[in-house]
Amino acid sequence: MASQTQLPRITSPFTSRSTALEVARGTDLAGRVAVVTGGASGIGVETARALAHAGAEVVLAVRDTAAGQRTSDDVAGTARAAGSSAPAPRVEELDLADLTSVDAFTDRWGAAPLHLLVNNAGVMDTPHGTTAQGWELQLGTNHLGHFALATGLHAALAAGAREVGEARVVVVSSSGHGASPVVFDDLMFERRPYDPGLAYGQSKTANVLFAVEATRRWADEGITANALMPGGIWTPLQRHWSAQQRAAAERQLREAEASGAFHMKTPEQGAATSVFLATSPLVAGVGGRYFEDCREAEVVDEVRGITGVRAYALDPEAARRLWEVSERLVADARA
Repeated sequence: MASQTQLPRITSPFTSRSTALEVARGTDLAGRVAVVTGGASGIGVETARALAHAGAEVVLAVRDTAAGQRTSDDVAGTARAAGSSAPAPRVEELDLADLTSVDAFTDRWGAAPLHLLVNNAGVMDTPHGTTAQGWELQLGTNHLGHFALATGLHAALAAGAREVGEARVVVVSSSGHGASPVVFDDLMFERRPYDPGLAYGQSKTANVLFAVEATRRWADEGITANALMPGGIWTPLQRHWSAQQRAAAERQLREAEASGAFHMKTPEQGAATSVFLATSPLVAGVGGRYFEDCREAEVVDEVRGITGVRAYALDPEAARRLWEVSERLVADARA
């Protein structure tokens, strides 16, 4: 597959103000099964809602199953009101910071066909911490947990692709990837001072690299993966920010909005690009790319505000290396 820079950039009629339901309108996902990680809060709720409205059988893969059930009830109610015949979303426990939980989820799933996997859950700017396997928390949750999930569901995705001609993996990354490439010599901050922003940036770069390599490995089976930046949205993701960080960010964003260069999105708008990548015929057979505002992002030397993608996040050699490293880390943890 050609690299992103060798192919025409994909655009769409949607904008930064489009909502997930608007993007999904007219799409028929009846008979298709979708897993949304972190589907009980933030843009995960609105991603699940749009997919259910389009007729998909949605599985909410969440840490808090009580919150997941509340989301399921809410989504089912709005889907029925909109005329969807999709079943109420199913709630399944999944803790991406614990490989045992990930493996339990994939074992329960088996090889039953899966058509859409939305790797939506994540943590941001956390204090230094580790997962149950001792991995740095942000890389371990945002990348390695999702890596183990996706590879554990590979057979299910292949079965889904055989059923309907394709299976898609949607990976929620961030413009925060511009803070750091993947630092292979010190993935877990064992030899450098821990920095929450750099750790988050590394994990979000890893998300994009996963999409690049997953597509290279799995495209022949009809499985593609793309990454995205959802936009600027206030969600529980910012819960680790200090009051000073939040105030500074709000001040900067107000100034940017006043200039017309930027606007904060609602969760419904923030979920739009995830739903675009999950449903749009414009990205059928397309993988290994990075999107924002329902269009493919421009490769840039520096992320400007929250737009653009760094070349290192799309580098096929880094993607291949990260996959191999991730396989070893997961295998060693299981052993």
